[in-house]
Amino acid sequence: MQSTIDQLDLWVNTVPEEFHKMSETEISQRPSPQKWSKKEILGHLCDSAINNLERFVKIQYNMEPLILTPYDQVQWVKIQGYQELSIDEVLELWVSLNKKIINVLKNIPKENLALKCGFDSNELVTLQWLIQDYLEHLEHHLKKQILI
Repeated sequence: MQSTIDQLDLWVNTVPEEFHKMSETEISQRPSPQKWSKKEILGHLCDSAINNLERFVKIQYNMEPLILTPYDQVQWVKIQGYQELSIDEVLELWVSLNKKIINVLKNIPKENLALKCGFDSNELVTLQWLIQDYLEHLEHHLKKQILI
């Protein structure tokens, strides 16, 4: 778990610096009308943090297994209006949410990492798997779509 915490902490410190090296056009331009801008992708990562923070907390006190609720990522990005916000506002939200996630992760008792959760029709996974999946999802978007 410590390596996941360290990696998230590294991203929290690196991502704002990287965004501040980019022009407003580079941050806000959509590659095509159906694709998100880098700012909207970061907004999507805020939405992912919001939803996963709730999951990381709820799995520890609800009856096992926790059935996870999916969310419509396209609607979340659209309704939240990330494209119209300043990059500083989106960055501040993303950093704050991930600092909160780091705090929650630091406080998870080791035995809770084996707690089970899943979506209605899928196989169950552990809290540890869910946390690792969150980090991998975050890194996928950062490395393949934002910091390229």
